[in-house]
Amino acid sequence: MLMTLWARPRQRQAGRRAGAVLMAASAISFAAATALAQSDSYTVGNLTVEAPWARATPAGAKVGGAYMKIRNAGAEPDRLMGGSLTGASGVEVHEMSMSNNVMKMRHLPNGLEIKPGQTVELKPGGYHLMLLGLRDGLKQGEKVKGTLTFEKAGAVEVEYAVAPIGAASPGGHPTMKH
Repeated sequence: MLMTLWARPRQRQAGRRAGAVLMAASAISFAAATALAQSDSYTVGNLTVEAPWARATPAGAKVGGAYMKIRNAGAEPDRLMGGSLTGASGVEVHEMSMSNNVMKMRHLPNGLEIKPGQTVELKPGGYHLMLLGLRDGLKQGEKVKGTLTFEKAGAVEVEYAVAPIGAASPGGHPTMKH
């Protein structure tokens, strides 16, 4: 009995320590995964493409959306013209906007201008890449290879991280509607 009373506090203390270690390890793993997901950047000419990502698509969907930030460190403007994606028939630059309380989406056949010193963010509800003719859809957690084409800088190969359906950011949090 004496041994049991003496062992219990030690067991509780060991359990608390193990829990604290587990929590710390989880936090470090989450931070590392987030940093890796957001650290992908690609450079072509004076342009830097940061953290390209796409949303997973429902089964059978033939279109999807892709997003990223593009920074122009040069002295001349450039234009994102489109690109290609493994498993898709085409990639076009699109814009979503509100007009008379109606959300409209349109193809930008002349591309998206990135002015000198400017960073343009392609994000849900704004500028984005429209992924057309998807053969197998996009599945959460996978990486998909593609190419972006710029008017002056040329082409650059990128890899898109696929976030959950409805994600508002590459971290995968769904869009909240109030």
